[in-house]
Amino acid sequence: MSLPDPVARESDQVPLLELVNVWKRFGDGPSQVTAVSKVDLKIRPGEFITLIGPSGCGKSTLFNMIGGLLPADPDGSIVMNGVPQRDGELLGKVSFMPQRDLLFPWRNVVDNAILALEIEGVSKKQAREKALAMLPDFGLSGFEKHYPHQLSGGMRQRVALMRTFLFERGLILLDEPFGALDALTRAMMQRWLLDIWLRYKRTVLFITHDLDEAIFLGDKVVVMSARPGTIKCQETIQLPRPRQAAAVTSEAFISVKRRLLEAVEEESMKTFGAAEPER
Repeated sequence: MSLPDPVARESDQVPLLELVNVWKRFGDGPSQVTAVSKVDLKIRPGEFITLIGPSGCGKSTLFNMIGGLLPADPDGSIVMNGVPQRDGELLGKVSFMPQRDLLFPWRNVVDNAILALEIEGVSKKQAREKALAMLPDFGLSGFEKHYPHQLSGGMRQRVALMRTFLFERGLILLDEPFGALDALTRAMMQRWLLDIWLRYKRTVLFITHDLDEAIFLGDKVVVMSARPGTIKCQETIQLPRPRQAAAVTSEAFISVKRRLLEAVEEESMKTFGAAEPER
């Protein structure tokens, strides 16, 4: 299965999400901190966008604003399907998976996966039927009655991702979902995620600190600057899909990595010695 060329999609489709001059400041007066400034970004239906930048640049703050967990400052706007969103209107319109899987230890695989559906008011019977049908795609067949302590780290992440996909929204925000995994498991999960993305045709915005991961997964890599975080540059990735593991050793991949590495390292150097954690 393959998707249309990302360049063609960019020119032909109205953005699913558009950030226009988005800012976020914390505090008042002399102690005020600007976490995010002048962010402009377009994400079109079906795209897989990866977001990378130095620690503390405001990536998670940006995610929280897009997810409706944090109001953006009134300077700019967040537009979904062509409609500007007011404070509180984005909440529940996107699927959001944080860095930790946040599985409840007293719930088995299926009951953890259906949590968002239950909150939406779907009956437990109907929600479980949907989850059971999805288990094979997420490599969890036969584990529906297992509890989190009985699962490997990669399996726990698959349960959390299944919960995110069951919450049927057009845009999925993934905040470093593979950051805690070992290198081999992480590589396998990256390829698996791309298979799931192609099958379910969702739009993904994915935070990572790993440049190889950003290039391998993305239609486009977006690099954020050091704080105050803004968009430093964007690079459309022309590697063919579906992507194979060998793509990371190709000349095209290495050429893209060389350009982006310079941009990322330049911003990372600006944060050396910074004592404050990322908001």
